[in-house]
Amino acid sequence: MHEQIEAFLAYIAQEGYSKHTLAAYRNDLYQLLDFLNTLSPPPAQWSEVNQSTIITYIMDLRDREYSPTTVARKIAATKSFFHYLADHDVIPQDPTKELESPKIRKRLPKTLSRKAVERLLAEPAKDDSPKGLRDKALLELLYATGMRVSELVNLNVDDVNLAGASVRCMGKRNKERIIPIYDPAVRALEAYLQKGRIHYVRDPDEKALFLNPRGNRLTRQGLWLILKSYAEQAEIDEEVTPHTLRHSFAAHLLDGGVGLRDVQQLLGHSNISTTQIYTHLTGETLEHAGSSDPGVHLEAEEKI
Repeated sequence: MHEQIEAFLAYIAQEGYSKHTLAAYRNDLYQLLDFLNTLSPPPAQWSEVNQSTIITYIMDLRDREYSPTTVARKIAATKSFFHYLADHDVIPQDPTKELESPKIRKRLPKTLSRKAVERLLAEPAKDDSPKGLRDKALLELLYATGMRVSELVNLNVDDVNLAGASVRCMGKRNKERIIPIYDPAVRALEAYLQKGRIHYVRDPDEKALFLNPRGNRLTRQGLWLILKSYAEQAEIDEEVTPHTLRHSFAAHLLDGGVGLRDVQQLLGHSNISTTQIYTHLTGETLEHAGSSDPGVHLEAEEKI
C-alpha cells in the first residue's frame, strides 16, 4: 500500500504541485494508512477500503480535535488519492466519490493600509548600498505584483521586462502569467540590476534575479527575514509576511475599482471564488484599517 502512496505523490509532483503540498499530502496519506492499520483486521490493499471506513477515519480526525482547516485538507488529500487510484484502475471504484468536502469558514486575510505599505516601501530607500537597492526592488515588486513568495524568489533576470513594464511569473502547476508593474517598481528594479545585483554575483552564469551575499538565489526564509526587519523599522505593529503584501495588493486593487476577474488573473487563482474573499476587505473594512486615503502606488490600479 506504501507503493501506491508513493506513486500518487510522484504523479502529483509531475502535475506541478508545490513541495509544501506534497509534504502535507505525504503526511496526510501515511496518517490514513496508520489509521487503517489499527483496524481489525486491517485492509491488505486499497480496494478493501470502503466508504464506511473513510467516514470512520474522518470521525477519528474530528475526535482528535484537529482544526476544521486541517481536517478539510486531510479529507482533500484522501479524496485526491482515491480518485487517482480509481482512474488508474488500482481499485474498482472510488469510496470517497459521494463524500462532500467540509465547508470551511474562511477568515478574512490580513492586510496593511496603503499608508503602512508606503512606510514599509520607504525604508529600504533610505540605504543606497547594494543591499538597499536589492531590498527596495524586492519589496516594490512584491507589492506591485502580489506574487507568492515562492514565485518571487524563483524569478530569473530574464523574467523581467523593464521596457514593457512587466514580469513573467511561473505559478502553481507551472502556469505562466505576465504581470504588469508600475513605474516605481520598474525604477527600483532598474537601479538594482544596474548598480546592486553586480555586487552579489559570484557566478557570471547565475540566472536568479534576487541574490544573497553568498551569490546564491535568495530563499523564502531570507525574504521573510528581510521583510520582517523593514516592518520593524517602519514601526508597523501588525505582523507582516510576504502573503500580507499579496493580500494587500489584491484588496487595494479591488478597492480602487479593478475588476474581480482581472485581480484573479493577476493573483493566479484558478477559481474566482478564492479571489472573492477580498471583496469583503474593501470599503469600510479598509477604512477601519486606516487605508481610506488613496495614497500609495495608484499607478498599479490605473495600469491594469
